[in-house]
Amino acid sequence: MSSSHVIIIGGGTAGITIAARLRKAAKVNITIIDPAERHYYQPLWTLVGGGLASFDETDRAMADQIPKGVTWEQDAVAKIDPEAKTVHTKGGKALTYDALVVAPGIRLAFEEIEGVTEALDNDPRVWTNYSPKYVNKGVKAIEAFKKEGGRAFFSFPQSPVKCGGGPQKIMWITEDILRSSGVRDKAEITFIAPGAAIFGVPKYRDALQVLVEERDIHTQYKHHVVAIDHTKSEVTLENVETKERHTEAYDLMHITPPQRAFAFVGESGLGDAAGFVNVNRETLQHVTYPEIFSAGDASSAPTAKTGAAVRKQAPTLVANLVSFLNGKAPSARYDGYTSCPLVVGQKHVMLAEFGYDGSILETFPFNQAKPRRSMFFLKRTMLPIMYWNGMLKGRA
Repeated sequence: MSSSHVIIIGGGTAGITIAARLRKAAKVNITIIDPAERHYYQPLWTLVGGGLASFDETDRAMADQIPKGVTWEQDAVAKIDPEAKTVHTKGGKALTYDALVVAPGIRLAFEEIEGVTEALDNDPRVWTNYSPKYVNKGVKAIEAFKKEGGRAFFSFPQSPVKCGGGPQKIMWITEDILRSSGVRDKAEITFIAPGAAIFGVPKYRDALQVLVEERDIHTQYKHHVVAIDHTKSEVTLENVETKERHTEAYDLMHITPPQRAFAFVGESGLGDAAGFVNVNRETLQHVTYPEIFSAGDASSAPTAKTGAAVRKQAPTLVANLVSFLNGKAPSARYDGYTSCPLVVGQKHVMLAEFGYDGSILETFPFNQAKPRRSMFFLKRTMLPIMYWNGMLKGRA
């Protein structure tokens, strides 16, 4: 096995964590393929957009995060040939593997919303916490909105998303800022989502619905954003069932862009119907090609796409990958665990922890559906430390 070559596509949370763990678990040659210069701790961007953290805290050089002994191929993937066990890069290289981990993350599909890029580039009232290019706009946008008030919209797209709580977290932060500044009565706040409720897991959904009512949040469920015209200060919404459209005037807009699987996954014959890497949800091994594995946002595993999910997926994937290289059947199992620290204000978090089929998998011996300052401390301070010094080092 020491001569085996494992290729990992993606140098994000999943790719680096898996590489670090694999280095400790087996003597194999590892190559990470990723074109990025920077590595970001994206879970903190919600706080950056709300002025509760700095962007610099989330930003480090990719070269410094690649585990020692791992080769970094700084290139993008063009296609995978699973029959030939070869990865072709856009730079023209053909790299063969004995085992492959497909973990490129998820793509922001801005092109699916008409006018959104123009609004993000030109309207100081419109921003998104999902992009390093625009996240810093949030602080000034909220500050300006405090002075005049008006109508504020926060959207969830009709697509999978990384950090499914992110679209509403910034809404709660903004609402709390307005309330603590004594100008909440000047604002109408609306949450737009294609689903029928604010959250999928009943325990946390019910607790969040109480906050919706207490804080006078307007909701437009079963809708998603299809266009923004920043010259008219208008956002167009579409009913996901009837396809009827209507426009709303906005004064503040946080947009969560649709998010999709990278095209090369489906084009290589590895994707499910939505283009995500089609794996067994417990073993994280591809359903057709046993030498291929996937974790993180690119995986078809039916759980929320979060860094917390990766923390539990990585040891399962590595154990099963090593078993495969040793000619054994996979025995490790992933239960769908994921975590969403739902920031519901400037200092409070509701820590949602759950697994497959909505099973509750909480860590602490208290009701985690209750917003707590201690959980905000966990989100703001402890989890970034665990990420940089634990997960990416293969220790947590």
